[in-house]
Amino acid sequence: MRKALVIFSGGQDSTTCLGWALKRFDQIETITFDYGQRHSIEIVQAEKIAKKYGVGNTVFHMDTFAKLSDSALVNIDRDINEKHDANVSLPASYVPNRNALMFTIAHAYAQKIGFDHLVTGVCQTDYSGYPDCRENFVKSLENALNLGSDREIKFHYPLMFLDKADTFAMAKQEEILESVIKLSHTCYNGNREKFHEWGYGCGECPACNLRANGWNEYLKRVGE
Repeated sequence: MRKALVIFSGGQDSTTCLGWALKRFDQIETITFDYGQRHSIEIVQAEKIAKKYGVGNTVFHMDTFAKLSDSALVNIDRDINEKHDANVSLPASYVPNRNALMFTIAHAYAQKIGFDHLVTGVCQTDYSGYPDCRENFVKSLENALNLGSDREIKFHYPLMFLDKADTFAMAKQEEILESVIKLSHTCYNGNREKFHEWGYGCGECPACNLRANGWNEYLKRVGE
């Protein structure tokens, strides 16, 4: 059996990847990380989506990044729309080494449950300036983790070269678009009160802007 562990935030990208994985693997599990993010509602939404599609969802709790507090995603006193204090070339929402740690834990968990595939929604096209979402980083980490564990766990990143409009199109193709719009969450401010045609969110943070622009471009491409 082909078994895949989906790194699952409950956002647009990982929900689309869940739909992609459901059609390509025999058994699916999801793993979600609670790292003190200001938009912790995404954890709740991840559990709801996993339940809807009948897949297990394991939540790992980590306070490492909250202790570092150098990202606006874990420090609500920082402006989410500004540059990162420690590296002004990056957005304030960048969490140093977050993906490296998450992939490492997910890789270890995949070993525990006997899964040979990891699916992640990282993307270097619409990657919001995060260097740890680029293909060369993911490939390097995949190689390092497999070398360090004497395993051959394959990383899959179906969104790597897609923009947000392409991601909406993939969600439609994989028959998970309704869940992306109604259930997934990407708003950095954790807003689940305002509903837009592209989903819930404040409509002002970088994540909402990226998602809204992608939706508008998607509609143009499909002629709606």
